[in-house]
Amino acid sequence: MPHLYPALAERCKVLEKQFDTLPSQRKTMLIDLAQKCLYQYKIQGKLDLVYICTHNSRRSHFGQIWAAIAADFVGLESIKSYSGGTEATAFHPNAIHALQQQGCVIEQLDKTNNPSYKVSIGPDKFEVCFSKQFDQDGNPTTNFGAIMTCSDAEENCPLVTGAVFRVACTYDDPKISDGTPNEHEHYLERADQIALESLFLFSTIRSSIH
Repeated sequence: MPHLYPALAERCKVLEKQFDTLPSQRKTMLIDLAQKCLYQYKIQGKLDLVYICTHNSRRSHFGQIWAAIAADFVGLESIKSYSGGTEATAFHPNAIHALQQQGCVIEQLDKTNNPSYKVSIGPDKFEVCFSKQFDQDGNPTTNFGAIMTCSDAEENCPLVTGAVFRVACTYDDPKISDGTPNEHEHYLERADQIALESLFLFSTIRSSIH
């Protein structure tokens, strides 16, 4: 039974009706990723996924949070999601705002240059998010799937030690809209794209488990 906030559960129900809008190339990539996930899931009985972007400030956090939401929504809570970068910066305020617009409840936990945030997706379900390198303590170091969410990290991070598979699932950077009148609209658009693809991915995995 899902443990999501009602707003997030409703958003999932709306998005799962939009799977047919996915471009065929993206759908093919996601089905291939689902097969890799399914293979490891059946071997281990669980699966860890690490979403990797250069700065771990925007797209990789969208990936981590929406993987957790999608896993809960389809009933695959033994698939856990994490995120990291090739360098640490900070979880960007515009990305935080987009997740809040989608229905997450977010609390800042400290006032450092790289704050930690409690990102709640349900009354008793949350992730603690901050910018970090992908191999930092707290992230899995072996037998995980690496999902590269930006082309820069994909091109400049030739080795992700400990990953059992690595897939380029890249997204346009919403950073290009920073400081423009439409920045919040563009961030939400990217967050919704990642939400839709995450739901399709996890739904595909779930439908293949017998």
